[in-house]
Amino acid sequence: MLGGLGIKRFGPPPPESECVNLREVVLQPVAVPEEARFQALMDAHHYLGALPKIGHTRWYVATWQDQWLARLSFSAAAWKCAARDAWIGWDFRHQYDRLHLIANNSRFLILPAHHDPNLASRVLALCERRLAADWQERFGYPLLLLETFVDPRHFHGTIYRAANWCYVGDTRGFRRTRAGYSGAPGAAKRVFVRSLHAQAQARLSRPVLDPQYHHGAPKIMLSAEQMVSLPDFFADIPDPRRGQGRRHPLPTVLAIAAGAILCGRRGYKAISQWAQDLGQPARARFRCCWRARRYWVPSRTVIREVLTRVDPDAVDRALQRWNAQHADDEALAIDGKTMCNAIDAEGRQTHILGVVGHQSQTCYTQKKSVLCPSTAATS
Repeated sequence: MLGGLGIKRFGPPPPESECVNLREVVLQPVAVPEEARFQALMDAHHYLGALPKIGHTRWYVATWQDQWLARLSFSAAAWKCAARDAWIGWDFRHQYDRLHLIANNSRFLILPAHHDPNLASRVLALCERRLAADWQERFGYPLLLLETFVDPRHFHGTIYRAANWCYVGDTRGFRRTRAGYSGAPGAAKRVFVRSLHAQAQARLSRPVLDPQYHHGAPKIMLSAEQMVSLPDFFADIPDPRRGQGRRHPLPTVLAIAAGAILCGRRGYKAISQWAQDLGQPARARFRCCWRARRYWVPSRTVIREVLTRVDPDAVDRALQRWNAQHADDEALAIDGKTMCNAIDAEGRQTHILGVVGHQSQTCYTQKKSVLCPSTAATS
C-alpha cells in the first residue's frame, strides 16, 4: 500500500521506468474515446475502484511523452462534512446555496510504474491552475475550494500535505445511502481542503454571497428541527378538500410546498420534484403518509389542488408565525416594482412591495397595491 496516494499495487513490482521530467508533464481533460481506458485503469489500480461520471464531474490525465502517468477525478462536493463546514465557518442555511463552489477530488491514481519523486505534487499543482477555469467553462460557475477525504486505515495524506492542502479534521464516519444516512458510523476519514482563491474562506462564509458566485435560484437549507416544526403551523388551517379519498394531511402538503419554495423551487413541477427527492427520514419529519413500510409524498396533482384552493391569507399568517420563530435576519431589504402590463379598466397599474431578509434571502411577505397613472409614472 502506498501511503497518501490513494492507490494499491497489485502483482509483482513494475519494471524500472525512465525518470520523468516534471517540467514536461502535461495535464489535460480525458477525451471521450479515452474514458473507457480511464475507467479500466482506475478500476484495476485504485483501491476504491472506478467512479461513474455522475452530475458535475471532470476527469483529468497527466501525461509525459505520450505516457499516462496519473488520473484524477473531481466531482460535486460532499453534502455534509462537519470538519469542512467548521473550517469555512458558514451558516447551514447558506450551505446548500454555496456547495457548487466546492469540488471534491474523489479519485487520485498514479500508475505503479511512475512513482517518481514530486510527481504527485506537480500533478496537483497543474490541476489547481486550470480546474477553476475548466469548471467555469463547462458548468457556468467558478470554484473557490477543493476538498478530499483520506482513509487513515490505508493512507496518511502525505501528497496533499506536500502540496499545501490543509488538514481540517476527521469525518464522523456516516455515509449517504438511498434511505438518507447510514445508521451507524463507519471508519472516519481525514479531510483536506485547498483554496483556489486567496479569500475563498471569507467569500464562502460571508452573510451575503457575491453576485458573481450565484448559480440558479437562491436556495437555503432546512434543518431537521425546521422540517419537524413546519406542519404544526398549518394545523389550524381548514382543509378545502372533501374527506373522501384524502390520503395526505393538509399540514404535510403545505409544509412540503413551503419547504420546497424556501429551498429555491418555483412552480408545481419543481415542488413535486423536490418532494420526490426527499429521503425517508425527511419524509418522516414532514409526517408524510405511511404505507407499505415506507413514507409517500403527495403528487404534483395533490400539491396543485391544495395550493389553488387553500385560503392564502391563512397560509401567509402561518408562515409569518413560523418565520418569527426560526428566522434571525439582522436586516431586511424592502423593494417595490410596478407591473407595466397589469392595468385595470381605469388605467391603474399594480404595484408589488416585497420584504427580503439579507442573510437568509427569504421573502417574508409581498403586498399588492393599485396606483393611479400619475403615481405609477413617477415610481
